[in-house]
Amino acid sequence: MEPLKTNTHIWDKVNSWSEELEFLKSIIAKTELIETTKWGGCVYVLNGKNVLGIGGFKNYFTVWFFNGVFLKDEKQVLVNAQEGVTKSLRQWRFSSKDEVDEAAVLHYIHEAIENEKQGKQLKPEKGKSIVSELLQKELDADMNLAEAFLKFSPYKQKEFLEYIETAKREETKLSRIEKIKPMIVENIGLNDKYR
Repeated sequence: MEPLKTNTHIWDKVNSWSEELEFLKSIIAKTELIETTKWGGCVYVLNGKNVLGIGGFKNYFTVWFFNGVFLKDEKQVLVNAQEGVTKSLRQWRFSSKDEVDEAAVLHYIHEAIENEKQGKQLKPEKGKSIVSELLQKELDADMNLAEAFLKFSPYKQKEFLEYIETAKREETKLSRIEKIKPMIVENIGLNDKYR
C-alpha cells in the first residue's frame, strides 16, 4: 500500500530571500528590539509593542515599520503598501542585498524606536455609524426581527450593517437582507462561524 501523501506546502514569507533576511536580522540585532514571531513572520518589539517586521515576498524583501507614518523618511524610501487602507504602516522594499545600506537602515530603526518610546501612534478613527434604510424598513415591519437585532452587541450589529451597505446594487442589498434575517432571528452573528 502506498503511503498517504500530505500537502506540506505552506506559504513561506521568507521564500527565496533567506540570506537577505538574515542580513536584515543581523542589523536589527544591533538594537534593543526583541525578535518575536507574529502572524507567521518576524516582528520586533520594544516593551511588548510592535516596532517593525521583516519578510520576503515574490519580488522583494522588506522591513516594515508599524508606525512608519511618523518617520521623517529623509531618503524617501518608504511606501504605503495599500494606499487608502494602511494608515500608519510603511515599508522599505529591497530587491537585492546590495540595496541595503546598513547605516541608513539602522538610522530608520533607531528613529522608529525613539518614536515608540515617545508613544507616537495613530489613534484609531471612531467608526462612523452605518445606516441601512432597507434593513430599518424590515426591522420596522417585523417586531420579532427588531428585538432579535437589538440583542446583538453594537459590534455585531455593525457587521450586519456593513455587509448590507457594502453592496453596490439595491437588489444585492435586498438579497443580503433576506440571507441574514434568519441568522438574526436565531441569534447567529454574521461572522460567528469564523470566531
